[in-house]
Amino acid sequence: MKLDILVFGAHADDAEIGMAGTIAKHTAAGFKVGICDLTQAEMSSNGTVELRRQEAEQAAGLLGAAVRTNLGLPDRGLYLTEQHLAAVTAEIRRFAPSIVFAPYWEDRHPDHIACSKLVEEAVFNAKLRKYMPEQPAVQEPQLYFYFINDLGRTDLIVDVTAQYPVKEQSLSCYRSQFGLSPGEDAVSTPLTEGYIDRVRSRDMLLGQRRLIPFAEGFASKVPYTVDLFSPARML
Repeated sequence: MKLDILVFGAHADDAEIGMAGTIAKHTAAGFKVGICDLTQAEMSSNGTVELRRQEAEQAAGLLGAAVRTNLGLPDRGLYLTEQHLAAVTAEIRRFAPSIVFAPYWEDRHPDHIACSKLVEEAVFNAKLRKYMPEQPAVQEPQLYFYFINDLGRTDLIVDVTAQYPVKEQSLSCYRSQFGLSPGEDAVSTPLTEGYIDRVRSRDMLLGQRRLIPFAEGFASKVPYTVDLFSPARML
């Protein structure tokens, strides 16, 4: 299956936190969007690998994702190694997306930073026909970065006001991460302390400068191309 967009995250819920609204907006418009989680989040303080898998599948279904995969790389063990780079490169070649998204390169979670670097390197390697020659090279996709915990330089924003209820529903799928119930074998973490409310506030803040109720922001390391500076084209 060739995808239009492939979104990478270190853990299930990363893509939803950063860009669930954008995913839902594109799938509703007919784009084929895939999500790839690098790890099974086995080091998470709450929940289990199997529960996290179920939550991820439910969230992907709500967002209309065409496919969701998991590379099974080690949680809190993501590094720019040849093995990890090859796994991410192979996933890009498998789906040949036109656009790839990765976490922003600065974040309080080391796995998000590692994921960002791995994807950036893999996007470059995917076009090299002599790298892993057993798998055909693909045209280099466009690469954009989304925010998880920390906001950075925002080059683009997407109006996701209409899709925001779906984003909140997708985040609610991760009950093991964002909620605490009496009697559960769970501990308090930054995710259980009103994290979804903070994501909502961030997305409101991102839209504020363009008078958009809810927006998701993205960064690019290459210039964004504009055909004409027409108001209609710049919306």
